[in-house]
Amino acid sequence: MARVKAVLIGGTGYGGAEILRRLLFHPQVEVARVTAADNIGKKVGEVHFNLAGLTELTFEELPPVKAVQGMDVAFLAMPHKTTAKVVMDILDSGVRIVDLSGDFRLRSAEQYAKYYGAEHPAPHKLVEGLFTYGLPEVNREAIKKARYVASPGCFATTITLGLLPLARAGMLTGPIHTVAATGSSGSGANPQLTTHHPLRASNLRTYKPLEHQHIPEILQTLHMAGAKDCSLEFVPVSAPLPRGIFSTSFVNVPASVTSEQLAEVWKRCFAGEHFIRVVGGGRQPEVVAVAGGNYVEVGWALGPVTGDTRRVVCFSALDNLVKGGAGQAIQAFNVMMGFDERTTLAEPGLWP
Repeated sequence: MARVKAVLIGGTGYGGAEILRRLLFHPQVEVARVTAADNIGKKVGEVHFNLAGLTELTFEELPPVKAVQGMDVAFLAMPHKTTAKVVMDILDSGVRIVDLSGDFRLRSAEQYAKYYGAEHPAPHKLVEGLFTYGLPEVNREAIKKARYVASPGCFATTITLGLLPLARAGMLTGPIHTVAATGSSGSGANPQLTTHHPLRASNLRTYKPLEHQHIPEILQTLHMAGAKDCSLEFVPVSAPLPRGIFSTSFVNVPASVTSEQLAEVWKRCFAGEHFIRVVGGGRQPEVVAVAGGNYVEVGWALGPVTGDTRRVVCFSALDNLVKGGAGQAIQAFNVMMGFDERTTLAEPGLWP
């Protein structure tokens, strides 16, 4: 059987490096081309040192239409706003698309403009739902039929999976309060004032509090999963670690809910999921247990009764570059193509 020919458009960032690290060893895929806006002419291993000697591919500068010629699938690892224009250029080529940006995750052009700070270049495509949302644990059956996948955001994946059991059980209503800390690799390969190591290594700081662009994506996905009338107040935190996200969400449930019921809700929600680990027995999710891998740890804690409600705290942890980025994109690609979902993703992260 001929292997699927893949092009990676935007391959010099951390997300591109992680896609290549996985796809170069995918038995059903041939990475045939890698394009970029910088480091043109350099070998992949000259930019991503961990890939030195593993491929002879070089970074090419090509118009999107030429980049996808002869390809079966295009992985897009470019910034928001830039990606939407590239997508519109290549739609008529017939190539399948897996987009890691946020340009086609939402169904509302108004929400996109509000949270991304620009008008969408093809707002009708959002309304039409041209792209299928690529979170397999929520949308697997739709991904199987898709040609275009919008891979979820890192915070969105972490927070959504932490709350998914309550959404599916019809227990997620009212306000959700979330704080989530993320590693520096989520800020990209080029250092900025707030991401440069000397300023981040011993620091904690928030950014975009209550207005992060993943807020509407999270709510849209939770509603898809069965949540009712809920809202989200989300505060992201920049943490002094290279990889990983740890999310803590606070919600209220009826006072009658018991620990035994919640344990069953979490067990039922993630039964059969390859990459989700429900932790307990005195331990809660940890970044060190998932960093470097495509796995997610989820857990919960139940508070005392206050009036007619009691508090549930939902925890989740993952690697922002793998399950929160490139790994999830490949997972959805595997589902879309009918491959084993775990292909090139099954190995655990590093310990320690």
